[in-house]
Amino acid sequence: MDAEQFDIAIVGAGMAGSSLAAECAPHARVLLIEAEDTPGYHTTGRSAAFWHETIGGPQIYPLTAASGPWLAEHGFLSPRGGLHIGREDHRTVAERFVAEFQAAGARIELIGRQRLEQIVPGLRPNWIIGAWEPECADIDVAAMHQHYLAAARRTGSVLRVRARLDGAAREGAEWRLAWSGAAGPGAARAALLVNAAGAWADGVAQLAGAAPLGVQPLRRSMVQLRVDPVPPEDLPLTLSFDEDFYFRPQGGRLWLSPHDETPDVARDAAPEELDIAMAIDRMEQAVDWKVLGLERRWAGLRSFAPDRLPVIGFDSRCAGLFWFAGQGGFGIQTAPAAARLGAQLLLGLPRDAMTDKIDPSVYAPARFSP
Repeated sequence: MDAEQFDIAIVGAGMAGSSLAAECAPHARVLLIEAEDTPGYHTTGRSAAFWHETIGGPQIYPLTAASGPWLAEHGFLSPRGGLHIGREDHRTVAERFVAEFQAAGARIELIGRQRLEQIVPGLRPNWIIGAWEPECADIDVAAMHQHYLAAARRTGSVLRVRARLDGAAREGAEWRLAWSGAAGPGAARAALLVNAAGAWADGVAQLAGAAPLGVQPLRRSMVQLRVDPVPPEDLPLTLSFDEDFYFRPQGGRLWLSPHDETPDVARDAAPEELDIAMAIDRMEQAVDWKVLGLERRWAGLRSFAPDRLPVIGFDSRCAGLFWFAGQGGFGIQTAPAAARLGAQLLLGLPRDAMTDKIDPSVYAPARFSP
């Protein structure tokens, strides 16, 4: 079997892999290897994503802040607003939360019961404190993903779908890769191998002879409900300070999650009845809306490194292996800056205005080395 020659082979064509391919393709010949029939089947394609400045904590904020202008410029954001809500026992947490992100540069303010009533109709009386994020916005995930795939393709990237990586061996200064799948076997050579495999990242690392970093898939569930009254379209993304539910409107329906993070394995995830029941119960404790029907339910895997920060950079012990994984629940909204930074590190390109305020050492795989 003839092996095609590439500069970079990226395993995984979800948002992580496709965005990195788009950033690298103008400078190198790139191969994207995707195990599924279509890119983004597992996590990217199931994301109810939004851009809000406080997700992931202060160490994620630089990636979020750097990505926001790009997302807005390319038309992938729609105004939404974000609101954390709490009871009296959350006051200290809320005050610390707001102060921390204001110090980082985020637009966020502490609000009281009167303002909460104006924003969330039917909010029960014991919810008295909130953190309002006016810049929070919905992300058109499908359009963004297709943009990156198209950009990568226009600049010469090659995509192989139904191609499950079977072998990755370092031979001299390059990798020899082999895959199998419904489309038949394939092979390629590449100077650099990028692990953008999401929930499968540790498995890909082991296949390449590298040590796993402990990237853990966590299941997140979502349900679409019909509720009375119909949620207003300008209802913000609403999250509890306990991080045990969030909801947002969608086309006259309500999208609701129990904010679950259940350890799972790399697979085609499905929601469990208990998670859905908990989500509805928690929502009903926050608002006096009546549930009229459950229309859809789904789940996806969010993959986190042990410290819940992305892993971006070369493996410290395995030559030619570059990690681009562990983006957790913020991978969509940070993709523009993360991919730009990843391409600069991967290809030795100079930093630019998007990435010059981001410290890459925070995300380097070497932080896990003994």
